[in-house]
Amino acid sequence: MSHHAPLGAPERRRAALSPSRAKDFKQCPLLFRLRMVDRLDEPGSLATHRGTLVHAVLERLYDLPAGERTVSAALGMLPGLWEAHREGNPAVMGLFDSPGRVEAWLEEVRGLIVSYFRLENPARLEPAERELFVQARTGSGLLLRGFIDRLDVAGDGAVRVVDYKTGRSPGPRFVEEALFQMRFYALVLRLMRGRAPRRLQLVYLKDGRVLTHDPRVAELEALAADLERLWDEVEECARSGRFAPRRSRLCDWCSFQSLCPLFGGEPPPAPEEGAARLLAARRAA
Repeated sequence: MSHHAPLGAPERRRAALSPSRAKDFKQCPLLFRLRMVDRLDEPGSLATHRGTLVHAVLERLYDLPAGERTVSAALGMLPGLWEAHREGNPAVMGLFDSPGRVEAWLEEVRGLIVSYFRLENPARLEPAERELFVQARTGSGLLLRGFIDRLDVAGDGAVRVVDYKTGRSPGPRFVEEALFQMRFYALVLRLMRGRAPRRLQLVYLKDGRVLTHDPRVAELEALAADLERLWDEVEECARSGRFAPRRSRLCDWCSFQSLCPLFGGEPPPAPEEGAARLLAARRAA
């Protein structure tokens, strides 16, 4: 596998594949199209807003000196961050069915923050990076990108990628699916730096479990090949203009049912420039 230097800011405007969009396409090509080509707005859910708020607290926690990274300090950040989040996302208040529900929801957020301190001791950690934007090209020029919650670097240079999850840990049948995002980050880091992370760590705050995996070079090379094949399918859809819907149990949570033929809806005409961006994604190889 060839290695590439990190890419500059102009590349952010190019069509690129993230772990979320890769999962979207595998789940339902129409969902992928509506998010990546049409770029339609989605209302979000209380679960996604909760995740954003918890991540904001845990990111800022490490701005404090080690000795001040306490539960009370973390909880003390919450009111200000919640106010700022509400101002930036006024639609969030419409997701609550009653004013009393807001306080119960904030109590859930507090519980997740407290849970974090049972899983790690932030006073003993000095992250090298937080909310790190990463991107690199594969051998064919396909641009991969994502945001890593936290990067820890040991004295010997070994890297650990850490991701916080506000839901429950996966059952045995879904562990591989959960690790997909982390392997994706490991692949991008290897392409950027010529060295894979030693460890991938998912921290599940809802049920207090930590899932770790030490990636092998062979599995990252296999993932790169899988992503190339997936993008071949994306390009085929873009050329034909047909991003077919795919029914699954996840349809129940989709915010685009009104635009889906499987539910009696009709998707809008796809913007031509959006499809053109997908077809141009590999041209800078």
